[in-house]
Amino acid sequence: MTLTLDSKKDFQNLLMDILKPLIPYYSGEKAELILGVTATNYDQKAIRLEAFSRPLWGLVPFWAGGGEDPVFEEVYRRGLAAGTDPDGAEYWGGFHAFDQRFVEMAAIAYGLILVPEKLWEPLAEKEKDNLARWLYGINEYELPICNWILFAVLVNVALKKLGRRYDADKLEYYLEGADTFYLGDGWYQDGDSGQKDYYVSFAIHFYSLFYAKVMGEEDPRRAALYKERALQFAKQFIYWFDENGAALPFGRSLTYRFSQVSFFSACLMADVEPFPAGVMKGLIARHLQDWMRKPIFDRDGILTIGYGYPNLVMGERYNGPGSPYWALKTFAVLMLPDEHPFWRAQAEPMPELKEQTALPYADMLIRRYGHHTAAFVPGKYSPKGHGQLPAKYGKFVYDTGFSINISKSEYELHETAPDSMLAFETGGYIYVRRICESFRVTEKEVESVWSPCEGIRVTSVITPTRFGHTRRHTVESDRECTAYDCGFAVEIDVAGEAIVEEAEAASVENHYSGCKVISVSGGGRGMVIIADPNTNLLHPMTRIPAVCYRIRRGQQEIITEVRAGYYGKTV
Repeated sequence: MTLTLDSKKDFQNLLMDILKPLIPYYSGEKAELILGVTATNYDQKAIRLEAFSRPLWGLVPFWAGGGEDPVFEEVYRRGLAAGTDPDGAEYWGGFHAFDQRFVEMAAIAYGLILVPEKLWEPLAEKEKDNLARWLYGINEYELPICNWILFAVLVNVALKKLGRRYDADKLEYYLEGADTFYLGDGWYQDGDSGQKDYYVSFAIHFYSLFYAKVMGEEDPRRAALYKERALQFAKQFIYWFDENGAALPFGRSLTYRFSQVSFFSACLMADVEPFPAGVMKGLIARHLQDWMRKPIFDRDGILTIGYGYPNLVMGERYNGPGSPYWALKTFAVLMLPDEHPFWRAQAEPMPELKEQTALPYADMLIRRYGHHTAAFVPGKYSPKGHGQLPAKYGKFVYDTGFSINISKSEYELHETAPDSMLAFETGGYIYVRRICESFRVTEKEVESVWSPCEGIRVTSVITPTRFGHTRRHTVESDRECTAYDCGFAVEIDVAGEAIVEEAEAASVENHYSGCKVISVSGGGRGMVIIADPNTNLLHPMTRIPAVCYRIRRGQQEIITEVRAGYYGKTV
């Protein structure tokens, strides 16, 4: 059954369908939301605060746009009071440098700015004092140099608008700091990590556009600047989505799922129109519909850690049971008034886009194949990691239809599951592309120079084609070993559907997608890797067609052709 997302009521109903299952899991004083027992690199009190705060990313615009729900209004009034009462049993606690509590302050500040009548004015004076004092703590501790500094911006804006003590110097310092992340043409990097992934869209641009909305009169220069940058960014970021609304499975924090499209909701929130209202409505609606067709909720209706299904293997150390509700940022559209053109518009298809285009500041070459979209990347990323970095940044291609596999170990090929990679087997280990030494991205190809391990150096040139892409690898090795040039992982049942291993080729196909890899040069042998269950982000069971090459000492060239077809899955 197709989920209808046309009217404002449709979007409100979807939000409530997502949120209502949470109600039984709030604590007695409502300051904690207890959704599971898995751990993070922060304490259990912060885990429960995170789960409490993140539904506000949906509830706040719901309330701001005229929505009413007495149950949640009572939960959050009581919870804010109990969580910031230093003498209470559910006090969220004090702070330390890099404290997760600072992250969760952002959603609370979002609410205090937009709907003070719901979250601030009903509080007693002592409760207001406690809340304001607790929030001010973000100014007294060190923050990591990344999107986190914008949490302090939101908190100080909230305190300022409420007439409470705030740190004007810190506010200015962090605004200037965020500007140092700017690269050009609408693109930022996420602080000193250098990463360019969804944090550019659902964090830096989202908070900047919110600042532009609520501080436009006080700071018109920055408001105008943030809007202009968003306009530039939107013209490129739209290439990360395919015609069906699916987005590229690229980078960290993929468990935030449908926050992938929240940038366009933020544009609407801030009156930025990179595309007509109908185009943005179609994109947002199709994206949400695509996600709602996937088994991302558990049997109690709770959003799970994972991507296309519950999956702890792909999670980062900061993914707690409540973390995925950051996805609710996309519901920022609910703050739009009833008469806004977005609600009157008919959902439209994607605008006319180039079949192939380079995104220089994203270090990407995008190719649109009709039913799916692929991003070709050089594998450049920070060594500072949160888990599964080679899989999330280091593959040759990221595709909306096939997704990616993540590794369970470096000892066995089936556990490494190296789809869209050239994997080397030597000395009892499997090595893949990690940090590249140099690269170039043009309108026609992506070249990277990289080393999987000491003694092996590879220059890879990846060229998109009409039906897939070709890979030309120049391998310099000080030893004999084996290399596997792997195609996309294809969903398949244990019994198999269509698996073919030939002398110089291999293929895997199901009723809606398929991939074939062919050894063009280098004398490769076709084979199919039985990837371990639950390594692919979209599909619990996959097979990976590959070509196996014998690597000699010295220099040699191998060329592999990858053909892929994705026609869409019927659900």
